[in-house]
Amino acid sequence: MAKNKKNKKAKLVEAFNKPKLKNAILTVFYDNPERTYNYKQIAELLKVKDPEITKLVFVVLEELTENNNLQSVQRGKYKLKSRSGAVCGIVEIQPQGFAYVVSEELDKPVLVSSRNLNHAMEGDKVKVQLYAMRKKQQPEGEVVEIVERAKSVFVGTISRSRNFSFLIPSGKSAFDLFIPNEKLNGAKDGQKAIAKITEWPPRAKNPFGEIIEVLGDVGDNNAEMHAILAEYELPIRFPENVLKAAEKIPDEISEDEIQRRRDMRGVTTFTIDPLDAKDFDDALSIRKLDSGLWEVGVHIADVSHYVKPGSILDEEAYDRATSVYLVDRVVPMLPEKLSNGVCSLRPNEDKLCFSAVFQMNDEGEIHKQWFGKTIIHSDKRFAYEDAQAIIETGEGDLKDEVLTMNRLAVKLRESRFKNGSIAFERVEVKFNIDENGKPLSVYFKEAKESNQLVEEFMLLANKRVAEFIGKTNDNKNAKTFVYRIHDKPDPDKLLNFNHFIHKFGYGLQLGTPGQISKSMNLLMNNVKGKNEQNVIETLAIRTMAKAAYSTRNIGHYGLSFEYYTHFTSPIRRYPDVMVHRLLERYLEGGRTVNAQKWEEMCKHSSDMENKAANAERSSIKYKQVEFMQDKIGQEFPGVISGVTDWGIYVELENKCEGMVSVNTLDDDFYIFDEKNYCLIGRHAHRKFQLGDEVNVEIVRANLEKKQLDFRLIKEKKKK
Repeated sequence: MAKNKKNKKAKLVEAFNKPKLKNAILTVFYDNPERTYNYKQIAELLKVKDPEITKLVFVVLEELTENNNLQSVQRGKYKLKSRSGAVCGIVEIQPQGFAYVVSEELDKPVLVSSRNLNHAMEGDKVKVQLYAMRKKQQPEGEVVEIVERAKSVFVGTISRSRNFSFLIPSGKSAFDLFIPNEKLNGAKDGQKAIAKITEWPPRAKNPFGEIIEVLGDVGDNNAEMHAILAEYELPIRFPENVLKAAEKIPDEISEDEIQRRRDMRGVTTFTIDPLDAKDFDDALSIRKLDSGLWEVGVHIADVSHYVKPGSILDEEAYDRATSVYLVDRVVPMLPEKLSNGVCSLRPNEDKLCFSAVFQMNDEGEIHKQWFGKTIIHSDKRFAYEDAQAIIETGEGDLKDEVLTMNRLAVKLRESRFKNGSIAFERVEVKFNIDENGKPLSVYFKEAKESNQLVEEFMLLANKRVAEFIGKTNDNKNAKTFVYRIHDKPDPDKLLNFNHFIHKFGYGLQLGTPGQISKSMNLLMNNVKGKNEQNVIETLAIRTMAKAAYSTRNIGHYGLSFEYYTHFTSPIRRYPDVMVHRLLERYLEGGRTVNAQKWEEMCKHSSDMENKAANAERSSIKYKQVEFMQDKIGQEFPGVISGVTDWGIYVELENKCEGMVSVNTLDDDFYIFDEKNYCLIGRHAHRKFQLGDEVNVEIVRANLEKKQLDFRLIKEKKKK
């Protein structure tokens, strides 16, 4: 039995993901600091046989060279850069005040006490001098250099006294900013404001700063939403010169431009979007050909025609990199003249597009494809609800076209899952909000067939465009392109997750990536409608890596696509604009572009995407706390959704989440069991485990911290 377990672990670990592979490769170089290796030798030493992982070895070696861990001594050969007793990493401040510095050079984070942070703050890239340690001990150290500040601008609340003030930052920060009263810029005590650090004298406990913008009063909806944007260094408004540049763009399409394009205005075309959408990125067209095949067009707004490289509009779009979707507003990547006007594929208007046109049979199999510039004319604008009604009743405008597209989408979806795509379908939390931004109720949005119809054709276009550029017989001559990549799951996280779901009677096959994804889909299907559904789905997503943009293709694990890109949303995503430019260049026979420059652009886009996602989550959290603040003292049923050494998180039926502090569990001394996701009482052995049903009372609703505090009423008996 023990032997089988060992084999299973070995089999799983062979399916390296990027972080594991980086660590393994660095270990080889650290053990042999004077030797040089090429990627084949490294793959052989790590006993890698899978061609995909071998390809990943090369990608990781290039990244380690770029990050100054390795040096390229000659083409394709790598050597360790000389090391000192210091490592570089990113600071992660913990609630207790100390920090971890996470470095790719070590398999464990470095513990740094608050007194040894030496002015380092959350997210800073720092150099840490390591202390001597015994083997397998937690590495400890001291920050000796701040290599790069994560941010110098902070949002928070003003605390004013007679002679000076402080800005108390909203996010994670070990320090308040000291603000001389003459640098308050009109900010009053208790107001939300943005400050920047002006200096930090070596002996000073706090950084000195000045207020650069007053946002408004605490609790005011606009002030709070602007504060969230500022906290993640996202823009609040467009500069005047950008708006003026947008206004100069003509609404009319010249006859010369029409002549340069494939004219598809005579083909039945429609859009399907959310009810409140104004920026229509994509449209679909369909017609039956004489050959008996279906011609399906995926038409994408031709933003790159209007936004030229190096222009003011382009620079602003690149800086933003994405539209930001908060609870009550959209902060667009492009000014409204473009996003909702010129580029938006509105009905009954001629529009310029970049299109992917497919000829397919009734089984959704592609016989022919074409990519290029088009002009279209959308016949109808559907909301998802309208299209769903047609799918369910078989009646409505363009019913034949919608029903045919849906049949083809179902075939594409079946084929995708058969090939290993993972079906994560998360419920979206939405709020009904009054004119002042106050949340009146919570509701949930689930994807239906109309959503899936659009999704399948967007996925098809993204995949086929990526294959068209990336899939070559000679990888050495492959052109630089922008891919949407998704790494394999962390093997250790998967093992822990599998151990946890065994308690509910489920299990995963931890063999090949294909077996993992197939058994993950089976699991997602089996937990539907069960009490443990939300917890298992949440944990499953946490085992997955984050998707990102890169010129170095490693495939998309979640979709099980070898090549994948983002081509279909250039109004709201800058990488899609990059993809359009590269595709046009290569269709015209242009040479490849500088990979390093485009990789930097990819990294910026990934970083901005993460900031936007964090801001969106923060705005949802704020509204959840605001919605619950008049329910103090009320009792609610919930499920334990998270367990830490400082308490348990409980999610209520309305998806609002709060924490029961371990300090309030006064019946025993509780120990955190990380592997089993639970707290266990040392004496009575009472257990609080992920997925357990509990009853809680709302004790506090802290809007400033976006935090709900709960008190445990009683443990609910399991069904």
